[in-house]
Amino acid sequence: MQTQVNLSEIGRLIDGHLENPSSILGPHPVEYRGERAVAVRSFLPDAQAAWVIDRASGTRRPMRKLHPAGFYEAICEGVVDAGRSTHHDAATSIDHATYRIQMADKTGKVVDIADPYAVPSIMSDYDRYLLGEGKHYRLYDTLGAQLRTVGDSDGVNFAVWAPNARVVQVVGDFNGWDGRAHVAKLDQSVGIWELFIPGVKAGQKYKFRILDQHGQWVDKTDPVGFAAELPPLTASIVSDLGNYQWADNDWMESRSEMDPMHVPMNVYECHLGSWQKGPGRTHGWLDYRDLAHRLADYCRRMNFTHVELLPITEHPFTGSWGYQTVGYFAPTSRHGSPEDFMYFVDYLHQHNIGVIVDWVPAHFPKDGHGLRRFDGSALYEHADPRQGEHPDWGTMIFNFGRNEVRNFLVANALFWLEKYHIDGLRVDAVASMLYLDYSREAGEWIPNQYGGRENLEAIEFLREFNVAVHEHHPGVVTVAEESTAWPGVSRPVYDGGLGFTYKWNMGWMNDTLAYMHREPVHRGHHQNDLTFSMIYAFTENFMLPLSHDEVVHGKGALLSQMTGDMWQKFANLRLLYSYMWTHPGKKLLFMGGELGQWNEWNHDDGPDWLLLDFESHRGIQELIADLNRVVLENPALYELDFSSEGFEWVDCMNWEESTLVYLRKGLEGSEPLLICANFTPVVRHDYRVGVDKAGFWKEIFNSDSDRYGGSNVGNYPGAKTTGQAHHGRTDSIQVTLPPLGVTIFRREEA
Repeated sequence: MQTQVNLSEIGRLIDGHLENPSSILGPHPVEYRGERAVAVRSFLPDAQAAWVIDRASGTRRPMRKLHPAGFYEAICEGVVDAGRSTHHDAATSIDHATYRIQMADKTGKVVDIADPYAVPSIMSDYDRYLLGEGKHYRLYDTLGAQLRTVGDSDGVNFAVWAPNARVVQVVGDFNGWDGRAHVAKLDQSVGIWELFIPGVKAGQKYKFRILDQHGQWVDKTDPVGFAAELPPLTASIVSDLGNYQWADNDWMESRSEMDPMHVPMNVYECHLGSWQKGPGRTHGWLDYRDLAHRLADYCRRMNFTHVELLPITEHPFTGSWGYQTVGYFAPTSRHGSPEDFMYFVDYLHQHNIGVIVDWVPAHFPKDGHGLRRFDGSALYEHADPRQGEHPDWGTMIFNFGRNEVRNFLVANALFWLEKYHIDGLRVDAVASMLYLDYSREAGEWIPNQYGGRENLEAIEFLREFNVAVHEHHPGVVTVAEESTAWPGVSRPVYDGGLGFTYKWNMGWMNDTLAYMHREPVHRGHHQNDLTFSMIYAFTENFMLPLSHDEVVHGKGALLSQMTGDMWQKFANLRLLYSYMWTHPGKKLLFMGGELGQWNEWNHDDGPDWLLLDFESHRGIQELIADLNRVVLENPALYELDFSSEGFEWVDCMNWEESTLVYLRKGLEGSEPLLICANFTPVVRHDYRVGVDKAGFWKEIFNSDSDRYGGSNVGNYPGAKTTGQAHHGRTDSIQVTLPPLGVTIFRREEA
């Protein structure tokens, strides 16, 4: 033991290049005048004087300035803690409970602080074990910026995973963005750098300044940061997520008991940045709280059960719509603070609206302040571009084979469910995760260990994610945007599936839109485009999507994609929606679709609400509201969405007239519904439809109603059975099929 510090180490500390600052800072056992003692050393560049205060005795020892830049030292002899002497090995365990540092800053103000290098780690041995195993599903309680009280000092504990960094400094507005006095300590067992900084408060900004393995300094946003500055600024913001008082207990309790297989789900897909605009924020972005009130009122009026938000995680480029995420744990500051977003979810829950968010574990952007080459190495991504870079999107692909990366992502998913009460996660671009050769030519990808194209590590990650979500948060749904024929996407993991609750039915969407693009005169030759979906409809738990992807990149809005003159375009759109809402599967519609938007979606403009000045567009809106209501009021349209027992063809073979007739059925006790669809502009008079039960079949919905802008051809109030067998059934009704229309009948007692 010695009293002197290596001057070269002090120089490297002051220059910011000392790799292990705790080797000279904090308490260290030394030999002083032939006796054992403790040397307390601190780097205090803003101090003009400093002292060590013995917490037990109150003894005040002045610290000597060993370097003009602010390196201080005090030698503590004898007793430095009640009952503890420096004359035995226990001196090495002296920590923040034994002493504190007092400093006079440049203005002469005297403040007490805990010594950051004497504070015990926020991580327990169990934390370290879980982190090493990749199973620390609450790592957001340990990493990042955690508000913490150490002794009598309030501050923030900063921790970041960067195992290959040489030096990690914490920089922020609390130290003038000079991190030399706040160099983190490395826990080599888990590769985490950590430092407690007294006096830092919620609302202050920070970054991690990293000297990477190549000797380059780079400032990085906190991967586990709970909030961030408004882009293009990039700092993380210290946040306290524990202050908000939730008021959605009834919703949360009922959700935990919900069976997602047998409930109605009418989902309104929404991009918060463009749904509606208003004054007061940058680019007219509305605050989360304002959006909560507007969106809840609108969804209740329109009878939507859920909203699905394009990613609300922090992203640097607004034009990415959130799909190129940097702040995985931070709701975008474009609309307010974390507490504001909590209010958003809470308010919707109080008005019986669920909240699903798009989640993007498939890839992340190359922005310098983000995850890419975080500590100079390929930490979160694969090093080989054949595995680590996405050729279509210019983004990086997560290394799903790394424990820490899987842990980061699974914990992130659980974070949104735990801290923000989110009801569902729609996982973007699942197909790109499942296949190693996704969007790659021969020679541009690396086969798996068996020579195949399946990404085995991503498959295991998705299974782990789904198991964790459903185990920890019963009632929460996970939805896969998966565009291939991968088997078992929405089947349980224990049965060999991926474990998702639902899968988007991209096949139905593509086939149906292709059919609707055709002139009615040609549709008869393509009847199979409509009927094919029923061959596989129950192989997965499907959600039918008419999402944002169908109204961007030159495709045009749904209304503009419809064929025919003006009247036929509107009629075809009403027909499309009515067919969709009566087809098995949960429903999702992107904002603007309910208005009969003419222009494809633009994230700077959003829906054209002025269209509601026109009766034809108001008709489309009323149609969607009524279709949603019909679903909510008729269990036959949702109870057996995923079972063949819930659907029955009456007639799918009349291709000459381009008509379809089918039954939707619910659980025992639910009255079945009879749906008749006419995909031509020709009115079908005296159209006989076979039924099994005699009685009066009431017309409960007609897409051609003048309420929706139609020609009002229909069967009001309904039709009685005739006693004549038809379609292989014991009875029948004679009805009129409106042009380009759908009618729904429900039997009443004879």
